[in-house]
Amino acid sequence: MLVVHHLNDSRSQRILWLLEELGAPYEIKHYARDANTRLAPPELKAVNPLGKSPVITDGDVTIAESGAIVDYIVRTYGKGRLGPPAGAKTAEQYNEWLHYAEGSAMLPLMLNMYVGRLGEAGAPLHPRIQDEMANHLSYVNGALAGRDWLMGPDITGADIQMSFVGEVARAFGQMETYPNIKGWVERFQARPAYQASLEKGGAYNLGPAR
Repeated sequence: MLVVHHLNDSRSQRILWLLEELGAPYEIKHYARDANTRLAPPELKAVNPLGKSPVITDGDVTIAESGAIVDYIVRTYGKGRLGPPAGAKTAEQYNEWLHYAEGSAMLPLMLNMYVGRLGEAGAPLHPRIQDEMANHLSYVNGALAGRDWLMGPDITGADIQMSFVGEVARAFGQMETYPNIKGWVERFQARPAYQASLEKGGAYNLGPAR
């Protein structure tokens, strides 16, 4: 049985959503952040030495990193759903989105969050961070122009992997600037599988919708 080692308010929520979309069997092992530090509990290190989530175990297979997990689940449990057909020209674009989410897009968003906590000490960095956020969000917004999903008319694992980027941007009040991202986030958050994953995953609060 596939087990999702799930940390509340974290990227592992999208792994639960992926499994719900596929209707694949899985179990959840819940981990709670420290109420004061917001850090993951040390128990996660027994599964992933970095002490980070998401992590899945599937028999004797253990995988960390969201992109690798999405790829594994779609290949292993997808039965042709949520991923490009073998040999399709779109496969490389799909793989690029899987890597882009954490490799490039999340960096300026995370810097915005952490540097914002520094107050005036972080002020010199804000212009560069804002420029980088705008660069990446404009790119995603452009990719969604005229389509419902990143790969076209149908949702794929690329949308699920990229969803955290859209939700963090939403929490930062960026939606009115990027209407295609706004519509995309609203579409995926309305999906029954997404709603089911919230019910099973528990607390998931990235801040108020703005």
